[in-house]
Amino acid sequence: MTDTLSAEQRSALMARIRGRDTKPELTVRRLLHALGYRFRIQARGLPGRPDVALTRRRKAVFVHGCFWHQHEGCRAAQVPKTRVDFWTEKFARNRRRDAAALEALEALGWSALVVWECELRRPQDLALRLQGFLGPTAIGRRGG
Repeated sequence: MTDTLSAEQRSALMARIRGRDTKPELTVRRLLHALGYRFRIQARGLPGRPDVALTRRRKAVFVHGCFWHQHEGCRAAQVPKTRVDFWTEKFARNRRRDAAALEALEALGWSALVVWECELRRPQDLALRLQGFLGPTAIGRRGG
């Protein structure tokens, strides 16, 4: 199967894909803020530049797109039918980079959590998972 777009059209389409402030990231940040957590975004000094970093707690949250990071078992994680070799290598590089970032964070004494894009469909479950990972907020400790 050949690509239905010209090289220029494909390039323009790919250039529109955001690397930060994506809808899934914004959704997770709104959820964290509503739960009472305060955080830094795109923490430059940390390996992998976590999407959300809670510096005092030494916790990092990465929000991964199921397609780009190839979430195992997810319907969105399919390899395109064109240029299979390119995409297979691209996804392998992404996964290696993700693993290296998690390992480097752990070596610095940080804990990291990966939130997958498909998990956003169940915000209540995601909120519980985030609270379990991050611990109580200052609001939660005061009881208000």
